[in-house]
Amino acid sequence: MKTIKLLTGYFLLATLMVSCYADVIIEDDFIEESTFNTDQVLQSFDLWYVDINATQGNGEVPFLQRAFTVSFDRGILYANNNIVGIGKTGGGYGIDVGTFGTLRGIVDIDHDIDGRWALEVFAINRNTIELYDARSDTSYFLKGYQTNTFDYDMVFYDNINYFIQEYDAWEKIYTSETGALNDFDDENYLQFLPSFFRSSLDTPNTNVSNLQWDFEGDYEVYDIQGDSSLKALTLDYDFFSDDYFELYVINDSTIELYHPDSGTTYEFRGRGYQEYLKSAKGDDSKKRIKSSNPTMNVQRKKLK
Repeated sequence: MKTIKLLTGYFLLATLMVSCYADVIIEDDFIEESTFNTDQVLQSFDLWYVDINATQGNGEVPFLQRAFTVSFDRGILYANNNIVGIGKTGGGYGIDVGTFGTLRGIVDIDHDIDGRWALEVFAINRNTIELYDARSDTSYFLKGYQTNTFDYDMVFYDNINYFIQEYDAWEKIYTSETGALNDFDDENYLQFLPSFFRSSLDTPNTNVSNLQWDFEGDYEVYDIQGDSSLKALTLDYDFFSDDYFELYVINDSTIELYHPDSGTTYEFRGRGYQEYLKSAKGDDSKKRIKSSNPTMNVQRKKLK
């Protein structure tokens, strides 16, 4: 059970200087502030990135479990529930998912789908807050950013598994002229599901609903030791050894796979974007969970 029920600390120094009114109670190093200051804290950053792996507790707040970022703006709660479109949708804020009001150290949220939630607000440091749900004894930790300084590349690479699953299929749109011939040259479509991938030899511009999946197998995404802007992808094909690729994000609809064994570069464009808006449809499958990719200690082969 949470024992400290106070909105804290040095994170609030700037807002204290501009506050017209503050009812301050000092107890140890914690300061309980007015409703005004709670609101100022929540609106002090454009975006709050939900660090899902830092979550504590066994319960959940559904709309935080789905969101990559949330924003508190003049009584409106916004969320980026998709990586695709992040930074562009709603001017970077995402979509309108509800309303909020503040009490002392509490944000009262009325979510369009998930209803009313009274979450306690704690300042952890100058750009991190904790939102605590007393009903489930669960804490979410959010890091604050401004839209013009937010590292959108970080979101893609830190959540690469969710990103590659946001499209119904990835269509090959480019194969480099350099590189040795190999079996993967014939694969024109890929699909990534939570526990397996599928591939197709169908011709370009085939309707996604008409694709015939020729193969199904396991895949794994790896972090690269000391290189946060690179991921490794392995595809487990039964009829030849695992294919190993360097995985790069070009933009929110295009990925690049570099095949070190052959020296070939491929580009794939996403088709059939699965948008998660306010409706409950697909919410369960979209909820984020604590996860970490295995780490591979290799050096990138593709020259930048």
